Amino acid sequence: MTIHAHGAPDAFALANLAGKDAAVPAANGDLTKAAQAFEAIFLRQMLSAARATDFGGDDVFGGPGLEQFEKMHDEHIAQLASESGTFGFAKLIEAHLAAQITLTEKTGALNDGD
Repeated sequence: MTIHAHGAPDAFALANLAGKDAAVPAANGDLTKAAQAFEAIFLRQMLSAARATDFGGDDVFGGPGLEQFEKMHDEHIAQLASESGTFGFAKLIEAHLAAQITLTEKTGALNDGD
């Protein structure tokens, strides 16, 4: 794995690490939930930006009711996608955070011994 000057591992190395299922301990369920929640937020933002595009047509069925329905639909799709791992963002985020936690624990252990 490549570690850059700023101390963060290379994203591609993290992707490879995440694929080996060795990057994240199974006991870290809170980290998994947090990563999935972040992915869901990110996906909601992407869907919202996609819906904001205007193709110049008149919306016959538009209005506040449709906008609310689309928002709820996008939230549901983002949640399902993040839980299923469709895009893989949560897995990468989880691997990165787990690596940071491990690094912090090792650094803390070294500093405590000094």
